[in-house]
Amino acid sequence: MTIDTAAVDALAADVARALDRLGDDGGNWVPPSPGIDHDVAVVGAGQSGLAVAFALRRAGIANITVIDAAEEGREGVWETTARMQTLRSVKTLPGPELGLPGLTFRSWYEAAFGADAYAAVGRIPRTVWADYVRWYRRATGIAVHNRTRLTRIEPLDATAPRGFRLYLERDGEARTETARKLVLATGMDGSGGPFVPPVIADSLPRSLYAHTDDPIDFAALGGKVIGVLGAASSAFDTAATALERGAAAVHLFCRNADLTRVTTVKGLSYAGALDHFHELPDADRWSLMRRFFANAPGPMPDTVRRATRFPNFHLHLAAGWTAARDAGGAVEVEAADGRHRFDCVIAGTGYRADLARRPELAGFADAIALWRDRYSPPPGEEDAALAANPYLGPGFEFVEKLPGTAPFLKDIHNFTYGGVVSHGRAVGEIASLKHGVPRLVSAIGRDLWLADRAAHLGRLTSFDTPDLTGEEYAHALWRPPVGSSSFRDTETPT
Repeated sequence: MTIDTAAVDALAADVARALDRLGDDGGNWVPPSPGIDHDVAVVGAGQSGLAVAFALRRAGIANITVIDAAEEGREGVWETTARMQTLRSVKTLPGPELGLPGLTFRSWYEAAFGADAYAAVGRIPRTVWADYVRWYRRATGIAVHNRTRLTRIEPLDATAPRGFRLYLERDGEARTETARKLVLATGMDGSGGPFVPPVIADSLPRSLYAHTDDPIDFAALGGKVIGVLGAASSAFDTAATALERGAAAVHLFCRNADLTRVTTVKGLSYAGALDHFHELPDADRWSLMRRFFANAPGPMPDTVRRATRFPNFHLHLAAGWTAARDAGGAVEVEAADGRHRFDCVIAGTGYRADLARRPELAGFADAIALWRDRYSPPPGEEDAALAANPYLGPGFEFVEKLPGTAPFLKDIHNFTYGGVVSHGRAVGEIASLKHGVPRLVSAIGRDLWLADRAAHLGRLTSFDTPDLTGEEYAHALWRPPVGSSSFRDTETPT
C-alpha cells in the first residue's frame, strides 16, 4: 500500500491546530541557568524519547535537546534489529499520542490508507509502525540531533545537583554540552546489554555466534545450518528470518518441556497496575517480577507459525545447552537431547542489567543503587538477574547507593528496560508510554520548580501587571462638590 502523503500532512496540520486550541504551546517557564545549555537532555529519539520530548514541551519545559546516534529515520529498533512481521501489541493500544486523538496510530493509518484498511488490519506491521513514528516526529515538530552519541556523563558538581557536562560525538566530532536533567530513553539495552549465556560467550569465538540484538548478515547465512538458543518471540523471529533468507536448516532449543503458553507479565496491562505498580512495597514488586520472569515471555502464535511452516525448522524441547565448542570453524553443542553440529549459533536470550556496560554511566555506575542494595529477598526467592536492575524512584530517577554520596543521580531519569522491577512491564515499550511518560515529566517539572524556588517566589511576589489602567472608570469617578464636608451634602434633594 502507498501512503496518502497529502492526507497525513493534512492530519499533521490538524494536530497543530488542536495544540493551538488547547493552548499547550505556553512557552518556557523554567528560568535560565548560567552556564547551562539545556534544562533537559533526552537521549534516544525512538518512540519513548519523542513522547518524552513532546510531553516536556506541552508542560512548558521547552529548553530541551534530543539526541540519537542513528541516522534520521533509523532511530529505535524497527528498521534495524527488530525482525517481527507485526507488533506484538494490539492495534488499539494507546501509545505516544498522550491524549491527542489526531496523533493516534489509528488516525494516522486511516489518513494514510483509509478507514476500511484500518478495520481490516489485525496487528500492526512493524515497518508501518516505523512509518508512523517518523510521521509522529514531524507532526509534533520535535527537533532531533541525529548521528550524535553520548559517550560520557560528568556531574558539574559531585556534591550538589547543578547539572551535567555531556561528552558527545556528533558526526565523528567531539563536543560538550551541559544540561540540568537527563532522560535516558535508550531502549531494551539502555541499562546493560544483550545477555549471551556463558555456555556460548565463554566457549566460542565471536565469529561463531551472534545475539538477536546484533545486526545479523542473513545473506551470509544462506545454505548454513544454524542453532538458536532461546524460545521467546525474538528467537523465533530470527529463526524464521534466517530460513526466509535461505538457511539450510535452523534448530531452535528451549530449555523447558514446552513453550511458554501464558506470558504472565501481560497481567500488568490494566491502568491501575501501569499507574501504581511502583507504589507497591518492595517485597510485592520483587515477588511479582520474579514470578513473571521465572520463565521467558512466550512467543506470539503468528511468530511460531512463521518459523514452523518451514520443513527445515526443528524445535527442540527440554533441550538446554550444557556445552559448546569450536570444532574447526563450526560449533559443536552438547544439549540435553544430544550432540549437534552447526555452522554458527544465535542467542535469543534477552537482556541483562549491568550499568557498568554503558559507557555514559560507567564513571559512576558503582554509586547507583541496585535492587540488591535495597532489598534482600527471603530464602528461595533470590534472583541475581533481577537484583542487578537499578532501584529507581517514582519519577524513574536513579537513587544513591549510599545517601549523600552522589546527590546528582536524582537528575538522571532512566526510562529504559532496566526500570522493569521498579515500575512494572517493560519501560519504554508502547504499553508504558501513556502511563509512564506523564509521571516522568511531572517529576522533572517538580524538581525544576523546587530547584528554582527562590526565583519563582520572586517572580510570584513581584507580579504587578495591572488588569485595570484607570481609563475604564475615570469618567465615572464621583467627587464631592467643593466645600462639601458631610454625607448629607451628597444626598439628592427630596
